[in-house]
Amino acid sequence: MSNLVIESRAEAGSGSARSAPSVRWALASLSLSMLMPSLDTSIANAGLPTLARAFGASFQGVQWIVLAYLLAITTLIVSVGRLGDIVGRRRLLLVGIGLFTLASLLCGIAPTLGLLIAARAAQGAGAAIMMALTVALVGETVPKARTGSAMGLLGTMSAIGTTLGPSLGGLLIAGFGWRTIFLINVPLGVLNLPIDSRKPTAERASFDHTGTLLLGLTLAAYALAMTLGGGGFGMLNLALLLAAVLGVGLFLLAEARAASPLIRLSIFRAPVLSASLGTSALVSTVMMATLVVGPFYLSRALGLQAALVGFALSVGPLIAALAGVPAGRIVDRLGARRMAILGLGGMTAGCSVLALVPETLGVAGYIAPISCVTASYALFQTANNTGIMTDVRPEQRGVIAGMLSLSRNLGLVTGACVMGAVFAFASGTNSITNARPEAVASGMRITFAVAAGLIVVALSLAVGARALARRLSID
Repeated sequence: MSNLVIESRAEAGSGSARSAPSVRWALASLSLSMLMPSLDTSIANAGLPTLARAFGASFQGVQWIVLAYLLAITTLIVSVGRLGDIVGRRRLLLVGIGLFTLASLLCGIAPTLGLLIAARAAQGAGAAIMMALTVALVGETVPKARTGSAMGLLGTMSAIGTTLGPSLGGLLIAGFGWRTIFLINVPLGVLNLPIDSRKPTAERASFDHTGTLLLGLTLAAYALAMTLGGGGFGMLNLALLLAAVLGVGLFLLAEARAASPLIRLSIFRAPVLSASLGTSALVSTVMMATLVVGPFYLSRALGLQAALVGFALSVGPLIAALAGVPAGRIVDRLGARRMAILGLGGMTAGCSVLALVPETLGVAGYIAPISCVTASYALFQTANNTGIMTDVRPEQRGVIAGMLSLSRNLGLVTGACVMGAVFAFASGTNSITNARPEAVASGMRITFAVAAGLIVVALSLAVGARALARRLSID
C-alpha cells in the first residue's frame, strides 16, 4: 500500500507500459487515498453528542466539526486540482496525505472545541487534495481500456468509507473514547506515505491567486447559505446567496482577464463536459433526498424502531459499494456515455416507483426501488467520471477532477437544503418530527416525484449533449 508509484502514462504517445504489479500497488494506494477522506466525511457525525458533552458545547456549536471539514473540501477542491496540474499531481498528493494525517493527529489531541474545529478545517484541506488528485491520477496509473474499472474501484472505496463511518465511529467511541475517531487516520496515513521519489510531471504555468480567492469565497458563501439556519432560509441565507451570485460574476470576469486562469472558460464550450458536470450536480442533489427523507419515512410512516431504520438505510449504500467494481467493468466493455444514460434511466425508474408506492407495501416497497436508485447511481457515477477523465487533456486532469468532485459536493449541499424544504412543504408541517404518518408518506412521494423530474432533466442534458457533440464532429 505504501509504494505509491504515479508517473506520466504516454501522454504524448511515448513511454513504456507499466507492469501489472506496479499498477496494482498504485491502485491500492489511490484506493486508500479515497477511503480516508470519505470515512472522515461521516465518522464524526457519530461523535457529535459525545463531543457536545465533552466540551460542554451546544449541538449547533459541535456541528461546526462537520461543517468545517465539508466547507474546506468544497472551497478548495478545484484550486488544489489546478495546483496539482502546475506543481505535479504526485508531489501535491504527498502533501495532501501528510496534511490530512497531521491534522488528524491534531484533532485527536485538541484540548478545546475551537482548536478541534480549526484542525478539522486543515483536515478538510488535506482531504480536498486527496479526493481531487486521486481521481486525476487514474489517467496516469492505468491503461485507458481499464479506466472504468479503476473509477468503479474508487467509487466503491468512497461508498465504503461513507457507509462505514457512523458504525465505526460508534464502536471506537464506545470502546476507546472520541479521540480515536480522528487518531485512527494516523496509522492509515503513515501506511499510505509513498517511498517512490521519481520526479513528477508538471505544467509550467503560474497559479491564479485572484481566481482562487474569488472562487473560494463564492463557494463558501453558497455552502453557508445552504447549510446555516437549521432548515430555515432567513435574511442571512439570502445575503450569502446574493454574495455567491456576485462572486460568480467577479470570478468569471477575473478568469476572462487572467493570463493563466484557474479554470479556462473555453472548456465549457465542450457540450459533453458541461453536461457531465451538470448531470453530476443534479444526480447528487437527488441522492441527498434518500438521506433526508428515508429516516423520517421509515420511522414515522412505517413505524420502524431505530435499529430497523438503521438497517434499512444501510441497504442503499451497501448496494452502491458492491456495484462499483462491476459497474466499472461494464463501462469498460460497453462504453461510458451509453452506460451513463442507462444509469440515469434506472434512477428515473426507481424514483418514479418511490413516487407511487403505497405505504401498505411496507419496508420492501421502499428498499426495492431505493436499491434500483443506488445501483443505477453507482453505474452513472462510474460512467460519468470515466467519460470525463478519459477525454480531458493531460495537463488539465487535476482541475477537471476537482470540478467533477465540486459538482458532486454542490449537489449534496443543495440537495440537503432544497430536497429537505420540498419534503417539509409536501408534508404540510413546520415540524417534520411531529407530522402524522400519512403526511410523511405523502411528503415522501411528492419529494421523489420532484427527484424523478430532476433526473429526467439530467437525462435530457446527457442525451442532448451527446447529440450536439456528434453533430459538431460531423460538421
